[in-house]
Amino acid sequence: MNPSSCLISYFFWYLYVCSLFFNFFAFASSIERKNYIIHVQPPDDFDTEVYHRSFLPVYHTTESELEEPQHLIYSYSEVFSGFAARLSEEELNAVKKKDGFLHVYPDQYVPLATTHSPDFLGLHTGGGSWPRSGLGRGVIIGMLDTGILPSHASFTDDGLPPPPKRWKGICEFKTGGCNNKIIGARAFGSAVINITAPPIDDAGHGTHTASTAAGNFVGDASYKGNANGTAAGMAPHAHLAIYKVCTRGRCSIVDVLAGLDAAVRDRVDVLSFSLGLSSGPFQYDPIAMATFKAMEKGIFVSCAAGNGGPEIGSVSNEFPWVLTVAAGTMDRSIRATVKLGNGKELNGESLFQPANSGSVAYPLVFPASNMATNPDCENFEGFDIHGKIALCMSSGLSGRVDIGSSVLGFGGTGMILMNSKPEGYTTFADAHVLPASHVSYSAGAAILSYINSTTNPTATLVFKGTVMDSSPSRTIAFFSSRGPSKATPGILKPDITGPGMNILAAWAPTLMHPFDQGFNIVSGTSMATPHLSGIAALIKSVHPNWSPAAIKSAIMTTSDNVDRTGQPIKDEQYQKASFFAMGAGHVNPSRAVDPGLVYDLGVNDYISYLCGLGDGEAAVSAVVHRSVNCSLVGSIKEAELNYPAIVIDPRSGPVTVNRTVTNVGLAKSRYAAVVYMPKEIKVIVRPRILHFSNVNQKMSFAVTVSSRGNLGNAGAEGSLMWVSSSHVVRSPIVIPAST
Repeated sequence: MNPSSCLISYFFWYLYVCSLFFNFFAFASSIERKNYIIHVQPPDDFDTEVYHRSFLPVYHTTESELEEPQHLIYSYSEVFSGFAARLSEEELNAVKKKDGFLHVYPDQYVPLATTHSPDFLGLHTGGGSWPRSGLGRGVIIGMLDTGILPSHASFTDDGLPPPPKRWKGICEFKTGGCNNKIIGARAFGSAVINITAPPIDDAGHGTHTASTAAGNFVGDASYKGNANGTAAGMAPHAHLAIYKVCTRGRCSIVDVLAGLDAAVRDRVDVLSFSLGLSSGPFQYDPIAMATFKAMEKGIFVSCAAGNGGPEIGSVSNEFPWVLTVAAGTMDRSIRATVKLGNGKELNGESLFQPANSGSVAYPLVFPASNMATNPDCENFEGFDIHGKIALCMSSGLSGRVDIGSSVLGFGGTGMILMNSKPEGYTTFADAHVLPASHVSYSAGAAILSYINSTTNPTATLVFKGTVMDSSPSRTIAFFSSRGPSKATPGILKPDITGPGMNILAAWAPTLMHPFDQGFNIVSGTSMATPHLSGIAALIKSVHPNWSPAAIKSAIMTTSDNVDRTGQPIKDEQYQKASFFAMGAGHVNPSRAVDPGLVYDLGVNDYISYLCGLGDGEAAVSAVVHRSVNCSLVGSIKEAELNYPAIVIDPRSGPVTVNRTVTNVGLAKSRYAAVVYMPKEIKVIVRPRILHFSNVNQKMSFAVTVSSRGNLGNAGAEGSLMWVSSSHVVRSPIVIPAST
């Protein structure tokens, strides 16, 4: 055969093979499959995975052979009775007809809720809760996030013991990676890209949260010289177990559930996940069911409240058996001051801190005819910004640096980014691409007023670097999600506030950027959550036998509801913050390890609470993973749950709720009730004095709340405090506004 004939033969053979592939993929694509979580009855003495596979379709390939397609993604065994599978609509309908099927949940993707903070919280090597807790030694914190960069200096194991003998986890790093700090690492990415990648962080987020919770000491940490100091997590000698449930920034509920399942099986002590999950009835929420099971096994769960603020009722992760964390500010500012041509100075923030600043005044322009047109500087048609400083409106949680890129691209020499009114005084320290300052709405309005008052407005940007003791501190960030909870309005949510603004912590570069083991400054309830996870680890280290509810109570009842100056904590508008914004208050770890009294709860208490929601026994059984007869276990109203906060409505008449406290302080102690409430509200506590003679002794009391007049639609807030010679145990009392 001559060469020409060979080429022709190969060409036609190539076309034939291509046609086969085309027909195969055309057939495959004709069957659209999606990811689902299938809730089923628990198996009776069956192998769990075999039982789960029995729900899936089996196809004949030959007369003597059966083939089961790869439908199964995960078989859950610890926190959820069910499995995840990739199914077509026809296959899903077949699964629904099987005995034991309960419910199906389509997979969904949830967003990430995205140094100085130990000092700010009173954690010091020479005193406070660090020495007493051994820096969290022996406690395992499970992180459900985007993975970790194990080579970062924050994850060395200097001074750490080997993992506890109870540890059952594994390490999926191919070489190295795990040590006595990172004792395990796994990746769950099958639901996103159909393959499981290593647990290396590909977004930076997981490295940041892990180092915030339990990073080891790293000296001279900063971001380009800003916020310089010694970086450390809340529990520097706690162990880390990494569960990568987000791939390339996408977090699938199917993978999150698999990570939770593995963490419980591995025997972690604390679970931390900074994901903004949606709100809804608990019986239709796989994460509510999974976290209930984790709590039942003694695991403390810390979750982000979400970044949906300041909208009322935007809080997520509002299950009463988890700690729901809001985000607050600290007393550190990366200062960028705007000096106007009229001499007025207004402070803002920026990580872009050029040298030799403040010597030149530039023309100042607002490139829009009014606040409603082009507020975020998307186009500059009709405006010359070349060589000028542009005033632009903030875009909220994201895109702020992109606005500066647009200004720079059109020849601007600088940018002032002003908040919208809902964003108030919350300002971000961003790594801008040009000289910039992010200022509050109030400051921005003053700048705009100045621009409109003169024909030749000018401004100078003065960069002052890191400024400590900025005031006010301990304010609530505008984005931090607010209560009341939609799923359970009678339970205070969020529970607590932690530092969540401009947090310096370890960072892993994304795949789009060069390798760089450094630090980054990021904001969000994502950042507040690991602070509380680490603090829970400190408490667990001191009190290893405490229940998750006791740890939560210790955190809430010892929190601060005032700032460093003794004034009430403020929200983003610098108004007194509601308990529905900050929870019980701002965490105070030094007091949390020694709370005096705790409001404890067991599994049966939560079951009675679920029965009291009135959703039916089937709904309760779905959440707790077993059959429940509410007439036998009893039911209570939300306000009767032994929670360390009271949410109550006395508009229709006096309401009495009962609480029980456990003495975890001095054996012989006396506590007196002190109530702070607006004069329109009457609160009676009986008895008003609690006498304890033993540690772990329990005592109960009743709280009756009534209105002295017509409250109308307005709400009211105050506190009940149990005061002894050594402790103050504070619980919020909240009367929600009537809608």
